[in-house]
Amino acid sequence: MTETLAANLAAVLFAGAPLALAALGETLSERAGVINLSVDGTILFAAMAAFAAARTTGNAWLGMAAGALAGALVAGVLAVAGLRLKAPILAVGFILTLLCRDLAYFLGHPHARQPGPDLGVWAIPGLADIPFLGTVIGRQSPVVYLSLAALAAITYFLYRTRAGLCLRAAGEAPRAAFARGIPVQRLRTLYCLVGGAFSGIAGAAYSLGVKPGWGHPQGAEGAGWIALAIVIFGGWRPSRVVLGAYFFALIQVAGIHLQDSLPGVPATIFQIAPFPVMIVTLLFINIRRSGRFRDAVQGLPLLGRLAGKPPAGAPGALAGVLDQDAA
Repeated sequence: MTETLAANLAAVLFAGAPLALAALGETLSERAGVINLSVDGTILFAAMAAFAAARTTGNAWLGMAAGALAGALVAGVLAVAGLRLKAPILAVGFILTLLCRDLAYFLGHPHARQPGPDLGVWAIPGLADIPFLGTVIGRQSPVVYLSLAALAAITYFLYRTRAGLCLRAAGEAPRAAFARGIPVQRLRTLYCLVGGAFSGIAGAAYSLGVKPGWGHPQGAEGAGWIALAIVIFGGWRPSRVVLGAYFFALIQVAGIHLQDSLPGVPATIFQIAPFPVMIVTLLFINIRRSGRFRDAVQGLPLLGRLAGKPPAGAPGALAGVLDQDAA
C-alpha cells in the first residue's frame, strides 16, 4: 500500500513538472504585465524542435536548449508585435498559438515516430535508497528537479531581490515604476522572452521526458491553456501556481487508475475528464474567494470556514492590456 502511494505521488510529480515550468514562466511574464496566449502553441512547437535537435545531435540536453530557444523565439515575435509595434497582444498571442501548432506538426513530420535520445532518470545519492522518499523524489526525471529548483529560484527572485521588486513594480504600477527610473518596456520584453523560454523547456520536457519522441506528445496538447488558467487562479504566486499544476497532474493520474478500474467506459472520457474537472475546481476556488460568498457564509459555523482569503488581484498592468485589446 505504501509503495503504491509512493509510486502514484512520483507519477504526479513526473506528469506535473512540465506544466509547472510553463506556468512559472507565464507567471513571470504576467507579473511584468504581459499576457502570452501563445503558450499552448509554443509548447508543441518547442517539443518538436527539442526532439528534432536531440535526434540530430544525439544529445537530449542540447534538445532542451533548442526547446528553450524555440520558446524564446516565439515570445520574441509576440514582444515585437505586441510591445514594440503596439498590436493587440492577446490577438497576436492567439494567432501565434495556432500558427505554432500547425508548424510543429508540419516541420516535425520527418521526425514523427522515430527513435531518439531522452533525459532518462536521475538517482539522488543517499535519498534514492530511503524507503518511500526514494520512490517519490529520489529517482525522478531531471525535469522534476528542474521544476522544483525553478520554483525556489523564482520565489526567491520575486520576493527577496531588488530585480524581483522592479519586475513586480513594472507589472503593478508601470507609470510609477517608470517615474522612478525602472525601464518598464525593457523589463517587459525581457520577461516575455524568459517566460517563452520556460514554455519551450516545458515543451522539450514532454518530448524528451514524459513520452520521448515526436508525434502527439502525451499531455502537451492543451497544457498551455491549463497553465494560463492556473496562473490566474493561483493568484500569480509561484507556490500556488505550482500546486495547481501538480493538482492537475493528480487528476490525470487518477483518471488513468479509473480507466483500469472501469474498462467499460470509453478511454476518451478519461483523457478529457481532467480538463472539465480542473475548470470546475478553479471556478469553485474563485467563487469561494469572492466577496459575495464570504458575506453570505459569514457567521455560519461550517460554511464560514470554506470562505477563502480575499484574492490578491491581478498585476495592475494586466487590466490595461485587456482594455487595450478590447478597444
